[in-house]
This record gives sequence, structure tokens and C-alpha cells, in this order.
Amino acid sequence: MNLHKEGRLTVFLVAVLLIALNILLVLYLKDLFIVKFFFQIITSVFFVFILYFFRKPDRQILINKSGILAPCDGKVVVIEEVHEPEYFNDKRIQVSIFMSPLNVHVNWYPIAGSVKLAKYHKGKHLVAWHPKSSTDNERSTVVIKSKFHDKEILVRQIAGAVARRVVCYSKENEDISQGEELGFIKFGSRLDLFLPLDAKIKLKLDDITIGRQTVVAEF
Repeated sequence: MNLHKEGRLTVFLVAVLLIALNILLVLYLKDLFIVKFFFQIITSVFFVFILYFFRKPDRQILINKSGILAPCDGKVVVIEEVHEPEYFNDKRIQVSIFMSPLNVHVNWYPIAGSVKLAKYHKGKHLVAWHPKSSTDNERSTVVIKSKFHDKEILVRQIAGAVARRVVCYSKENEDISQGEELGFIKFGSRLDLFLPLDAKIKLKLDDITIGRQTVVAEF
């Protein structure tokens, strides 16, 4: 288990802030031992949570040429046929995975292939499970053409009410491998997949996904 590069600066700044606050508390509240004790416990727990949030697991990828792997850890909150207006402009199967603040927030490519579109959108910060978060929130859209099938899928990273930054590493026309890092979303958030209508969905609502391992669907 390692610290993800997206969290290094945050962890450093939080550590400096918490140390400074504890020093000030010791200097100015010398006689309030109970207050100092509980404050130290609270700040220690908070720091451990920050470290835990930015963890990067050493996780084996289960390569599957016919499978679409989960791009993140989380809970399946949407499986439905929808109209996708941004790129395909036709009907697709949408599979949405909600990531709580306790989930690993690294995002991975669900298939191997080439990036046809990589686009960042500024937007709102509605709660991640809101139906309009997919189109109104800050988000990144990545379209991947499969290396082994003549099909494309769309991956959309969505910031939530707490998540204030979406990080996407994708570049158009680059070749990518299944399970390679796609990006990172800070704090609670959501990730949408838009799949061909003939994709065979292997999950159901409320299922828990493990990024790089759980098979979401098959071509």
C-alpha cells in the first residue's frame, strides 16, 4: 500500500497545519490537559483518514480481453439504458459507480485500446448520486476504442459535493492498457460508464466493485 502522488502535497500541508495547531494549543492552553488530549486524538484520526484516502493499493490486475473491468472501487448505483448526448448521441447502457470517501479513489482504464476523446468540463458540485451530476457537475469524459473489438466505451469521472477536483491523465490518440491509471478524484465522487447496448452486464444494483478486478460487462 503506497501513498498516491495526487495526495503528497495535501498530506504535507495537512501535517504542517495539524502540527502547528497542536503546538499552539500546548503553548496557550497549558492547564487544559483534557482539551489538549482530545484535540490531539481528533487531529491524529483526521491525519490517518487523509493518509487512508490517498492510498494506492498494490493490486493485481485480472486481464480480460472480452471483459470491461471496473474502473474504480465503489457501489453500483445505476444500470439503465439512456441517451448519451456528448459523444455517441445515441442510446447506451449507463453503469454508474459511487465512491464514498472511504473507497480507493484511483481510477483505471476498464479496457485496452486507444483514447479517441479526452475532455474536461467545468461544472457544478451537486451530490454525486444526483441524476444531473453526470451532465452538470465538474467532470472529465474519456472515450476508448477497444483494442480487441470494434467498439467504443465512454468513461466519465464526476466530482461530487465534497470532491472538488477531477484529475484525468488521458491524452487523445494515445494507446492505453487495461488496468492502467486513468486518473484520480479527490473525496466522494462517482464514475459513469456508457457501454454498447449489446454489452452483457455482469453486475446488478448495489453490487460492490473492486477496481481492476471486477468484471462490469463483456463485449
